Amino acid sequence: MSTERPIDRLLHIMARLRDPDHGCPWDLEQTFATIAPYTIEEAYEVADAIARADMGELKDELGDLLFQVVFHARMAEEANDFAFDNVVTAICDKMERRHPHVFSGAQHRSSEEQTAAWEAQKAAERASKAQGPVRTLSGVTATLPAITRAVKLTARAARVGFDWEKIDEVVDKLQEELAELRVEIDRNDKEKIQEEMGDLLFVCANLARKLDVDPEACLRTANAKFERRFAYIEDELTRQGQTPETVSLDAMEALWNAAKRSERTAQAGSASRKVDG
Repeated sequence: MSTERPIDRLLHIMARLRDPDHGCPWDLEQTFATIAPYTIEEAYEVADAIARADMGELKDELGDLLFQVVFHARMAEEANDFAFDNVVTAICDKMERRHPHVFSGAQHRSSEEQTAAWEAQKAAERASKAQGPVRTLSGVTATLPAITRAVKLTARAARVGFDWEKIDEVVDKLQEELAELRVEIDRNDKEKIQEEMGDLLFVCANLARKLDVDPEACLRTANAKFERRFAYIEDELTRQGQTPETVSLDAMEALWNAAKRSERTAQAGSASRKVDG
């Protein structure tokens, strides 16, 4: 009976795939840069499985994401930079360092206190690595989705006091940016439209942060809602022997509203069953 751990099996598979003589040609051609987009894609697929509460799919997607880590570590090992064990050791050391209340007998912390301590530890680590001036916004990954990065940038600024005190102030700023965008739309200045659109989205990200919601998750939910309702339109039109191209916008708008009513009825029925149960 084999005593090989699953992770050792995966590391062996990765080594075989990258074997210069007998490996897979595609895997051998890859670099950190070519694999990075797949890593990002797999992370999003994990998030999607979580959003759909599909545990079977989540298991598979977590495996795909783990494979990405193993792939990067294997390429680094080939370049004599580091190996998979170094990656594991580094994250273990980091977790113990950032949780002294768990691993070092330090005073117990509330969730809020731990969050503050975590950020302070991260800031100290950034300062120790910095070669130039240590700035408040340093180290916010540039390759993050733009709206997520906006949240992180404004959260950093907020920690040093640069923030609105009230949500109403953010809403007012949103209205101000929308008005400025409308001006540039009327002028048909594409460059200024892009700038003002960016400002508007930046404030939306700020508002999401103040409301303690994830704007990426909000937009994913809105995307799913749009897909669901548009599918309803297409299904209804198919039953009528029509397609979106053959009917008016008013007809599609009527079906869109029907889709909304159908969803509300289904949600009301689901809520009623929960109460009865």
